[in-house]
Amino acid sequence: MTDADQTRFGEQIADSVESFLLALRAIAREGNGAQAVSLLLLEISQVLLAGARLGAQNDFTPVEEFQPDVGPEADIDEMRLRLAEMLGGVDSYTFVFDPYIPEVVVSRLSDDMTSIAIDLENGLRHFRAGNVDEALWWWQFSYVNNWGNLAGAALNALLTVVAHDRFDTDFEADAEALAVADEMLESSPGAQP
Repeated sequence: MTDADQTRFGEQIADSVESFLLALRAIAREGNGAQAVSLLLLEISQVLLAGARLGAQNDFTPVEEFQPDVGPEADIDEMRLRLAEMLGGVDSYTFVFDPYIPEVVVSRLSDDMTSIAIDLENGLRHFRAGNVDEALWWWQFSYVNNWGNLAGAALNALLTVVAHDRFDTDFEADAEALAVADEMLESSPGAQP
């Protein structure tokens, strides 16, 4: 990958990261639990595409041995608390961290989403400071070692919530429709015992 290609690639990843971070903050700020799960599902799916693109690349190498200081991490504790409150009963979930060592892990969507945000925001600070190599290295490293797995688990949890909502609602609606139809058939003049 040429330097120009790497810079363009870094810009694309930075755009995806920034979009995710802005959306996550907006979802937490709005506090609309009815829409939050679907919006989080959309946002985590999109940022996972950026992660997959990072994972498919040869390893990026930082210029310096130690990570340059780009200032303190953003304070996202308030966002985590708002997400936890908004998600309520669906915040806590379980997943298998390593499918080759199947141990069930208990986690919280609010914790995982903010952990992902911290990893992504750290790389974004490097990118904004003009250090594309360090940003790409950090995003790729943290994707493979942390946020990729958390995002995959969160995606599955969010998709499960959406599926339960859709399927359970449809099933209940069908059961109600059948009950109404049965009632109608029983009360009609031509109904037979």
